Amino acid sequence: MSLTLALLLAGQAVTPSAVSDQTASPASPADAPEASQNGGDILVTARRRAENVQQVPVAISVTSGKTLEAQGIYNINRLTQLQPTLQFYSTNPRNTFINIRGIGAPFGLTNDGFEQGVGIYIDQVYYNRIASATLDFVDVERIETLRGPQGTLYGKNTTAGAINITTRPPSFDFEGKAEISLGNYGFKQGKASVSGPITDNLAARISVSNTDRRGTIYNVVTNQHVNSQDNLGVRGSLLWKPTDTLNITLSGDYNLQNPICCVQTYARVGTTQRALNRQYAALIARFPGYKVPSTDPFDRVTDLDADIAARNEHGGASARIEWDLGAGTLTSVTAWRYWDWAPKNDRDFTGLPIYTKVNNPTKQDQYTQELRYNYEGKSLNFVLGGFAFHQKIRTSGVQETGTAASAWLLAPSSALSNNPAVLNGVIATNDIRLDNTSLAAFGKLNWKLTDRFTVSPGIRVNYDKKDGYYDSVVVGTASNGTRQVVSNDPTSVSYTDPWTAAQRGVQASQFFEVPYSAWNLSYDLNLAYEVARDINAYATYAKSFKTGGVNLNGVPSQANGLPQLDVAVIKPEKVDHFEIGLKTQFWDRRATLNLSGFWTEIKNFQASVISNVSGSNVLRGYLANADKVRTRGIEGDFSVRPSDRFSAYVSGAFTDAKFLKFTNAPCPPELAGGTTVTGTQVPGAAGVPGALSPANCDVSGSWLPGVSKWAFSWGGEYNLPAKVFGREGQAYAGYDANYRSKFSSNASRSVYTDVDGYSIHNFRAGFRTQTFDIFGWVRNAFDENYFESLAVTPGNTGLISAQLGDPQTWGGTIKFSF
Repeated sequence: MSLTLALLLAGQAVTPSAVSDQTASPASPADAPEASQNGGDILVTARRRAENVQQVPVAISVTSGKTLEAQGIYNINRLTQLQPTLQFYSTNPRNTFINIRGIGAPFGLTNDGFEQGVGIYIDQVYYNRIASATLDFVDVERIETLRGPQGTLYGKNTTAGAINITTRPPSFDFEGKAEISLGNYGFKQGKASVSGPITDNLAARISVSNTDRRGTIYNVVTNQHVNSQDNLGVRGSLLWKPTDTLNITLSGDYNLQNPICCVQTYARVGTTQRALNRQYAALIARFPGYKVPSTDPFDRVTDLDADIAARNEHGGASARIEWDLGAGTLTSVTAWRYWDWAPKNDRDFTGLPIYTKVNNPTKQDQYTQELRYNYEGKSLNFVLGGFAFHQKIRTSGVQETGTAASAWLLAPSSALSNNPAVLNGVIATNDIRLDNTSLAAFGKLNWKLTDRFTVSPGIRVNYDKKDGYYDSVVVGTASNGTRQVVSNDPTSVSYTDPWTAAQRGVQASQFFEVPYSAWNLSYDLNLAYEVARDINAYATYAKSFKTGGVNLNGVPSQANGLPQLDVAVIKPEKVDHFEIGLKTQFWDRRATLNLSGFWTEIKNFQASVISNVSGSNVLRGYLANADKVRTRGIEGDFSVRPSDRFSAYVSGAFTDAKFLKFTNAPCPPELAGGTTVTGTQVPGAAGVPGALSPANCDVSGSWLPGVSKWAFSWGGEYNLPAKVFGREGQAYAGYDANYRSKFSSNASRSVYTDVDGYSIHNFRAGFRTQTFDIFGWVRNAFDENYFESLAVTPGNTGLISAQLGDPQTWGGTIKFSF
């Protein structure tokens, strides 16, 4: 059975790469997940003509909306189960990271002043804030994941790839659907969509999605299940066709997450270079009445005592105009988006009142304008475009210490550590601002030199301007009982006060303003060759960049108390990317095998560091540039459908991602915490508590964090004709699984933060007709205990916290359509 899937990649020309479609069943009933590309043609209209996707070199993996629904994939985190080269890590919506092939965003540190390396687009609108990646999908038609640098085609330049989400458009035929799912942990999910004509040339669609589930971790202090899900998404659109050559689409959406979230559990304790009386076991012993509720993270209990919240609100509006001019199409995409983030966190990861507040609420407004002209000729086509982006971010944070802070944060040898009043009520009030403007012009040419050989050069010119503002005012109680500013300035009146000096060792006031602006040029060259019918080869070279940024989490202080502004600016990443691939179909196009190999080197890679500059009393974590990293690997996608009854797929990736040169990296916890000495040390040496520690470590040759060397996904579905209550349809059973090998979960690889490999297995079975689908499902069927990530907690006491993956979940879904 032939399958037609239109992929509107922003109406642009395309670039060479491998293509796969993670789908897994015949598409006879309307509610069946769509078949993989083998057994029929998947058609694309990216260049305004229907083309077999196997013949068009596109760096893309495609997942249909029906496949997402069938496999219970309702956000990007779950999408990683289908796509081995996609990595997703999140401890809360703001602290979320998406990488492709191991690169994209610095691991372990959120900072408003840097850009993502993986772009997220929904209906051709660029979403700058990564928190949008945690939202539920609303009425999605398909998801396209592009691997490798993007910029000569897409609005925002990205070095690792892009995730394009296309929602279902308004229809001039009246239609609708509804879906309800129930499961354990109180899981409830409802989705509905309706579309139809308003007039002969005006159609509308409105869609809503709601997800609710109690948390999978129990807080013994508050008697609550935490890390719950509470998501609402609403999307509406109008399509106006005033003429046969002009389409105008107006869209708006509102999304709200308001769960009891987000906490991490006790994972383990390791030995650091700190003095023994400042490591975790000794510090806990200073509180005789305190005991961790469990040292087994998979007991899924915690005792965090501070308020927690993760209210994440997104919304916006857009207007897309597509005007067919005959030889080409002119497209305009205008959009405004906002983000309102209101968190409450417990960042000491214990049930002790060390930090009672660590909250950084943020508001953002974003404006984008993209204009493209796509020309289509017999042997020549091209796209020319411009992109404008402006973003305003305002963060007003607060951090407050409690009655346990003195004993936990000050040296036990100091008498002040026995006085809770010294650090109790030390409050840091943060005012962080960013104004970010980006302008670009780009173009891509596809020149068909022969019937089989196409040359596609592309170019992009980009200008970026950022103005950062950081003002943290710390106030504490002096030894005379008065409230005073905790200053780094040696000339300040309170500088020598013993209580103020102790407070300054924990956190001090800091103020700086930092501008950044730069021009950058990127370009690529793609060669595509049709070796034979259904065998296509390609090669790609791309010279790309990720724009520089500014550090807006604070920077180290100099001996005179002033901020060290030379590290306030982050240099742009410079990327050299090479890729080759082969796309094949055989067995009368019932089988598809695609292979690709890539080699990417990045100079000035933006990475997380920790520095204790001479004269500074406070360790600062911030972003800096590693000299060079490299990621290289091989990817393969195979799918087969020998009959309408059975289909299967397997995808795999080998990724070798490492720091080639990074000599001033943060030291892993086993080498950190001792008396700082000048110079660097290679990680891995045995540490003795209380020994010397290098200021930085040389991690050259070690793994990039967050990426497994081996990753696979596989699955299949089998169906049989059946009749239930007089209804003709299909009885079916499906299986989907994925595996990821061990990976590092720390900015610098540590023996304490490697995450062991794991596999997840999901099953589903049900009955479907053209208008009805009912099925049961089990996810993580074998109840695999696994970590999504591990993290070193503040203070380097040796405590490691864990972000846990979901336990076994099960339930049922019923869907109707008309």
